[in-house]
Amino acid sequence: MSNRNQQLFERAQRHIPGGVNSPVRAFRSVGGTPCFFTEGRGARVTDAEGKTYLDYVGSWGPLILGHAHPEVVAAVQSAAARGLSFGAPTELEIEMADLLCELLPSLEMVRLVSSGTEATMSAIRLARGYTGRDVLIKFEGCYHGHSDSLLVRAGSGMLTFGNPSSGGVPADLAQHTLVLDYNDPDQLAMAFAEHGERIAAVIVEPVVGNMNLIAPRPDFLHAMRHLCTKYGAVLIFDEVMTGFRVGPQCAQGAYGITPDLTTLGKVIGGGMPVGAFGGRRDIMEKIAPLGPVYQAGTLSGNPVAVAAGLATLRLVQAPGFYEALALKTQALCDGLCAAAQKHGVAFSARAVGGMFGLYFRAECPESYAEVMACDKEAFNRFFHAMLDAGHYFAPSAFEAGFVSSAHSNADIDETVAAAERIFDGW
Repeated sequence: MSNRNQQLFERAQRHIPGGVNSPVRAFRSVGGTPCFFTEGRGARVTDAEGKTYLDYVGSWGPLILGHAHPEVVAAVQSAAARGLSFGAPTELEIEMADLLCELLPSLEMVRLVSSGTEATMSAIRLARGYTGRDVLIKFEGCYHGHSDSLLVRAGSGMLTFGNPSSGGVPADLAQHTLVLDYNDPDQLAMAFAEHGERIAAVIVEPVVGNMNLIAPRPDFLHAMRHLCTKYGAVLIFDEVMTGFRVGPQCAQGAYGITPDLTTLGKVIGGGMPVGAFGGRRDIMEKIAPLGPVYQAGTLSGNPVAVAAGLATLRLVQAPGFYEALALKTQALCDGLCAAAQKHGVAFSARAVGGMFGLYFRAECPESYAEVMACDKEAFNRFFHAMLDAGHYFAPSAFEAGFVSSAHSNADIDETVAAAERIFDGW
């Protein structure tokens, strides 16, 4: 029996910290050896040992059309043949900006970058530069990239400033960040009552995907919009994950909230490294070269990456695309819940558009504390059993999953049947 994945992992650890270039890939949360993938087609991926899996990670969300969609690949090939990078303006960048502003009414101007982390980091700097304030509010369990201001955990009391959650982050920098509970509008109101004149921005995943999937309570986002307007703070929706994944106008369209700034990534790159931030014209005009807030990037608006993103965004505008995607995602969640219930397993699942969350607890969580109360060991057991059966889910109990338009109803049925066999022997 081949152990090629193990051989590659051992080799990788010699010169790559942990053997991976992003931590969750290392399988530290679930144990075991990560899969090294060699190919993806449609809804399936193949690893270095030749084993094929139904993929519910989709490169962590960008591959809403599935792997290697022929029109996206053709767009990349055409752009690459004309040149890989120029470090100068191209018409494709204008097309991307025009399309994003057309699709999202909250965007009056937009700037392209190369990653979601870069987008959120830049949006926060812009919000601080625009308001002349320093304090940032974020929410426990929400992840907005690995820039210093955001690697902060909650302080020792409800409204105390945060502490670094990573080595290398100065405590003085963390002291400009308030970390509150997601889905708690009363706590948010208290924070503004106490610190409102110092708050530059609130940044939030409108649908959380980085502590598993958590949907917002109806009053939470509305309270956030009201408070930011009242106190003159900038509301930043981090839609790097939810952007064009949960609906045609992202989460802001689905929940009827207009943020001041939006950050995007993943789907808008179609699998290539593209990010963006944009919003109100008066705020965006503070960015260099128009204003005093500096932001730059050598590969921003890379023509090959933008070509992949444009092809993807145009394809998802097809009539009924998001309705069909949501139905398949809901069918997966309903099928898994029914299989677990049939065999007495404490399990729940939730779908929002093309995203889903799986939880080993009786009811879907609505907060960081409730996510932490899920049975992590049960998830790890489920993950490895499904992996052995040829179904690849996120290798962590604290990550959302993704369905693509390439998943067929038969694929969903196959996954549910595999889960039922596993729960039968639970």
